[in-house]
Amino acid sequence: MERSEISLHEVRLYKTLSEKEWFTVKTVAEKAKIAARTASLHLKRLSDLGIVDVAEVYPGHRYRLSNKADKRNSGYLNRLKQACEIFGELK
Repeated sequence: MERSEISLHEVRLYKTLSEKEWFTVKTVAEKAKIAARTASLHLKRLSDLGIVDVAEVYPGHRYRLSNKADKRNSGYLNRLKQACEIFGELK
């Protein structure tokens, strides 16, 4: 479900995923400096919105920014980028 507000945690997670590689929840959380539970929640939401791809592999799922994110949900992706600029997280 798309939300109207974008948090700093979500911006940090997006910034991490912008590195264009596959990450575990733990790795994303560490790089984004957020709790693993928070990262997991945001990754699930972004996956549901089509922004993040999920590889269901053992022992843990992997996540990355989708190459098709702009086609799947350009509105939310643009809002994420704008929030990054507002928070000063992507320079």
